[in-house]
Amino acid sequence: MANTVDANGINVAAMRKAYKGDEEVYTEDQLASRDPIVQFAAWFEEAAKNPNVGEANAMCLATSTPEGRPSARMVLLKGYSKEGFRFFTNFESRKGKEVAANPFAALCFYWEPLNRSVRIEGPVERLTDQQSSEYFHSRPRGSQIGAAVSHQSTVIEGRDVLNQREKELKEQYADETVEIPKPDYWGGFRVVPEVIEFWQGQTTRLHDRIVFRLPRAGETPDEKATHTGENGWVYERLSP
Repeated sequence: MANTVDANGINVAAMRKAYKGDEEVYTEDQLASRDPIVQFAAWFEEAAKNPNVGEANAMCLATSTPEGRPSARMVLLKGYSKEGFRFFTNFESRKGKEVAANPFAALCFYWEPLNRSVRIEGPVERLTDQQSSEYFHSRPRGSQIGAAVSHQSTVIEGRDVLNQREKELKEQYADETVEIPKPDYWGGFRVVPEVIEFWQGQTTRLHDRIVFRLPRAGETPDEKATHTGENGWVYERLSP
């Protein structure tokens, strides 16, 4: 349906996605595990195997300043475990500076062909320099040079600045037996999950939302709305 122009500008309200239908209802009994990390692994594996999902590890990373001014961007997940979800960046970038000043973040995965999304919230920890170096040197050589070239989020005069710096570094490290040093301003972070929500889209917009969270101090699940999960988690169903 064509978009229309009204007093408020371009109206895209008519754009609608038809989800698969009620047969896709996701119940608590269909959870792969009462541990959200295991549940995430099941969904992530399914997304990674789906040929219609471009990059299953693409995620929106939201950070904010100490004053609460948020910013968000797409990054790539580079690993996960019960300890957290790992990504790498320039520490001097906007996200790097915001995490340093306010070490909390939210992640959001959206796998459109599966009508699924996962949201994760929690504090952020910096990975060790050794962990960052190991990952840095596992990257393609061109990506290593790219990380060294870019002082991410800084203002530059033009694309030619990057091209010239890349050319210089390629010449400097033309001998591929010479290791490219990891820049001091580049490394990894880990988002330690406190909340993980699993969302399954529905035709009626009565979407399924099952959220796992760490219990509050002294909290005892009532097993009616709040249920005991595994490995210290509780889980609940949220209204869509």
